Order: sequence, then structure tokens, then C-alpha cells
Amino acid sequence: MSELHPSSRPAGTLPRHVAVIMDGNGRWARARGVPIAQGHREGGEAVQRCVRAAMEHGVDYLTLYAFSSENWRRSGEEISDLTGLMQFYLRHRFRELDEQGVRLRIIGDPERFGVSFCRELRRAEEKTRHNTRLTLALALSYGSRAEIAGSARQLAERVRAGTLEPHEIDEALFASALQTHDMPDPDLVMRTSGESRLSNFLLWQSAYAELVFLDVLWPDFGEKDFAEAMMRYMRRQRRFGGRPE
Repeated sequence: MSELHPSSRPAGTLPRHVAVIMDGNGRWARARGVPIAQGHREGGEAVQRCVRAAMEHGVDYLTLYAFSSENWRRSGEEISDLTGLMQFYLRHRFRELDEQGVRLRIIGDPERFGVSFCRELRRAEEKTRHNTRLTLALALSYGSRAEIAGSARQLAERVRAGTLEPHEIDEALFASALQTHDMPDPDLVMRTSGESRLSNFLLWQSAYAELVFLDVLWPDFGEKDFAEAMMRYMRRQRRFGGRPE
């Protein structure tokens, strides 16, 4: 069950759960005068580097903001390119992740990508569900406000059915109805491209996350950038509203 204060690791140690807002593919492409599709392809390679870095640093959970609910406003051509790229990696890189002990989790509304692709995603989830080295959660067609509203609806239905009393609803019960109920809250949320906002990503879960914003565009992201984010995190003292020890 997701908890508000998940980390039991002492100060100065690495985070258990890292969440990443992968931003900058379009700007990377425009700066080089190449199609945005190439920026997304290079961003796919950055995903591979990020996953390797997470495993090397002993991270247990890595959540990547792959496609937001707002990204559906983009052109049909760009959405098609992104979908095709995700299918390519699922079909051609998935075996490597599985062999490395990576468990795949999908959050969001992947059904919007179509029955065939959603079926592939669910099969990959099922095949890797016993892997334990790293849980890789992909946020696809994900929006945190929609997730929170869905949790509220789920609990409201239980109240209407008479199986739950309103006074029984607390933070832990609400979190248990979120899509991330089986994951700890992120200790660290990082965003690339120099932007400093969460963009509707894990709003509930990030209540006490440390935030790191990196100037690197996502296609240029590498192991050294991951290590820099880890160092920034380790220098911070997590208080959760309390006093420093």
C-alpha cells in the first residue's frame, strides 16, 4: 500500500523510488533541425540509460512519465510516432529487461492506445510480475488529477454500497485506491530540460518527495545526470514536517 512517508532509509542514502519527468525531446530535435520523431527515438535510448543507472544505484522503483493525458493534444503524426516507438521497444528491448529482473508496471489509461498495444502491455506486465531487481512503472496516458478523482469515485461507490463509512476514509485508505497502491511514494522526482513544474504527475504521491530539476534535455540524459540527481538528493535532509535530528 502506498504511504505518505515511505522511506525508512536514513539520511544520506540513496532513494528507494525515483520518478522522472522526461522532458525535452522536441526542443532537442528543433535545436538540431531534425524531425521530432528523431528526438523521441533518441529519448528512447535515454530511457535505456536511465534504467541501467537506476539498477546500478540500487533503486527499487523507477517511474517514467512516458505519455501524459495532456499529450493527446499533440498532432496525430507525433502521437503515431510515439506509439510506434513504444511498441518497438516493447517488442525488441523487453526480453533484455526481463532477463535483467525488471518488473514492468503500467499506470494511467493505456486503453486509449488501442486494444492491440494495450494487450501487449498487459502481457508484459504479467510475464514480469515476479521479477524483483527493479520495478519499472510507465505512466501512459496518465494524469494525476484524473487518478485522484478515480480514487474518490471508487471510495464513494463503496460508501453508496454500504461497505464503507465516510469517517473511515483516511489518507492511507485513499492511497490504497490509487493506481500506485502497491508501490511506495517517490522519494525523488526529477525533471529534465530545465523546467520546474510537476505537470500533473504523481501529485498525491509526491507530497514529501525531493524535487531535482536538471538543465539537460532528455535525449542527452545519461548515467552522469542520474548520478548528479542522486548526489543532490543525498545532500538533503528529509524532515517530513518534523525538526532535524
